[in-house]
Amino acid sequence: MAFVNLKKKEVQVKIVYYGPGRGGKTTNLEYIYNKFNERIQTEMVTVKTHGDRTLFFDFLPIDIGKINGYTAKMQLYTVPGQVKYNATRRLVLRGADGIVFVADSMAVRREKNILSLKNLHENLKNYKKSIFAIPLVFQYNKVDLTEQGIPLLPFATMEKDLNSQLKRPAFEASAVTGTNVVSTLKKIITMTMASIKDELK
Repeated sequence: MAFVNLKKKEVQVKIVYYGPGRGGKTTNLEYIYNKFNERIQTEMVTVKTHGDRTLFFDFLPIDIGKINGYTAKMQLYTVPGQVKYNATRRLVLRGADGIVFVADSMAVRREKNILSLKNLHENLKNYKKSIFAIPLVFQYNKVDLTEQGIPLLPFATMEKDLNSQLKRPAFEASAVTGTNVVSTLKKIITMTMASIKDELK
């Protein structure tokens, strides 16, 4: 739930980038950090494992201006995608106002995407939240790999696997080149702010 400071007229909103390991969650945040550097007052905090994979989370606060007279601050987090870090994923997910599910478009990662989405569903239930109710945007990442001849899943297949019941906005993206990274972020911000606007009266 968004943290609202009535005295300061400030709202802090938590967006979590979720998905399978090595899907591009951290790369998304790194791109956003570099693109909006002037609007970010702190360094991006990253806690990594020996293999340069996210162990705990990445944290990136962004000031997005005023909404309904409140100064809005977005806090972007990633979770570790590896299966063994589920307790950490659940902890980072706590208090999330919106979620970007970063799926890996590589054909060999199909099963990992499906399992990660099921894991998100289960972890949200822990906090008595529904995957059908929380603001959620899908990002089908790594479309740039098609140029390297790596087999990718078609958009229609990704939609069928992950989004056929949820019917949420989805973007084909490349976190490396920046394709649709900002579009994904804008969409989840819009959806999340719409979902909490009743708290800002």
